[in-house]
Amino acid sequence: MDGKDFFSLSCGDDGVAHLLLNRPERLNTMAPAFFPALRDAVRGLHDSGAARVLLISSTGKHFCAGMALETFAGQGAMLDTRTARARLSFQDSLRRLMDCFTALDEARFPVICAIQGGCIGGALDLAAACDIRYVAADAFFSVQEINIGMAADLGVLQRLQQIMPAGLARELAYTGERLSAERALACGLVNAVLPDADALLAHALAVARQIAAKSPLAIAGSKLALNHARDHGVAASLQQMTLLQSAIFDTAEMGEAILAWKSKTAADFAPLAEIGRL
Repeated sequence: MDGKDFFSLSCGDDGVAHLLLNRPERLNTMAPAFFPALRDAVRGLHDSGAARVLLISSTGKHFCAGMALETFAGQGAMLDTRTARARLSFQDSLRRLMDCFTALDEARFPVICAIQGGCIGGALDLAAACDIRYVAADAFFSVQEINIGMAADLGVLQRLQQIMPAGLARELAYTGERLSAERALACGLVNAVLPDADALLAHALAVARQIAAKSPLAIAGSKLALNHARDHGVAASLQQMTLLQSAIFDTAEMGEAILAWKSKTAADFAPLAEIGRL
């Protein structure tokens, strides 16, 4: 299996990249091959500089039902914890899985997640690593892992209580109960609830295009600053900002932005530079 078995990926001339989960007949579940395919797709966009924002959406009734359950039935090396050597290897395998969603958090462009129906198990790990979440009215979230006898381990326990009240995050983690779209909006997990999947996609695309029209240099700098401030104290984050701003401050870019803003026209910003590969 490769990425084409799980999703399609496109990037328009406007800088909006769209990753569409496309296994509705399997509830868009994630098999092991999904994770490196997602990581490589996101990091490919990151390296190319062409994408200014990434929208992740899906097809069918549910956004994603999480990890395919048959994955846990296997006894391959990835799940083997019977010996000390196996457990050491398990740790590396798990770190690599975590890194596949961390790629979303570390991307130098914002990532928007548009969710209809269920966002279950590993799908919530994915959504929590995104910058912005929008949902359809039928959406719901569940930390499903606790219902199958395991602790969620791909980032949701670490990220969720930074997005929403810690007590509610813990309630979800301990009970596995569903969080509705309305309650997700009330607690700050999502930014907006739209009537249906069509309205959801239209809204998410409109915001994506709005972001893509801004200076990609300023957007990338803003995400770096926001992520650093999330993970560090105010004093350390202000110090990081002095270094970051000295690196990205560009009066020509600002002049282009100010002229476009005053004239109410679209600015013509250059894309970010491609990142060379070793």
